[in-house]
Amino acid sequence: MKNESIRQFIRHGRRSEPMFWDDEIALCPREYYGYSKQIGCECSLIFDIVRRRDAKIAGEIALRIGDSPEQFYLGHIGYHVDPPFRGQGFAARACKLCEPLLVSIGQRDIVITTDPDNLPSVKTCEKLGCELECTVPVPLSFQQRLEISAEKHRFVWTLNSCAIDASKR
Repeated sequence: MKNESIRQFIRHGRRSEPMFWDDEIALCPREYYGYSKQIGCECSLIFDIVRRRDAKIAGEIALRIGDSPEQFYLGHIGYHVDPPFRGQGFAARACKLCEPLLVSIGQRDIVITTDPDNLPSVKTCEKLGCELECTVPVPLSFQQRLEISAEKHRFVWTLNSCAIDASKR
């Protein structure tokens, strides 16, 4: 069932307008997916990360709502920043901008997974205040089906419940 925040995501996406922003980036809703059998999540919300000063798409952030065995290895948040835009903190900024939305749909603890050798993503998790829960081997069947690597760090980001007030702007 879609709550008001998800309906807002869809409305902003239809109008091609940003849903969240700060002084550097804006998050523009791009795609909404309902239940996914492949990853076992209730829904996925995908935003383009747009650099505000020139409106160039710098990457994307995907929010995967729900929990499943697949999400144990994929996490609730996935992000990608394109090479020309890396090193500017856009991934951490995008995560922080999504915090009110995540809180409004009932998420409290968010898992972000990274490859152990992906130092920029590890640094992003550290900037967010995530705690490294564990490092896990990924079963071969999940590696092949989800096209992910053989090992993942699982970081847990405990959201600030006060962020819900910011989601009502």
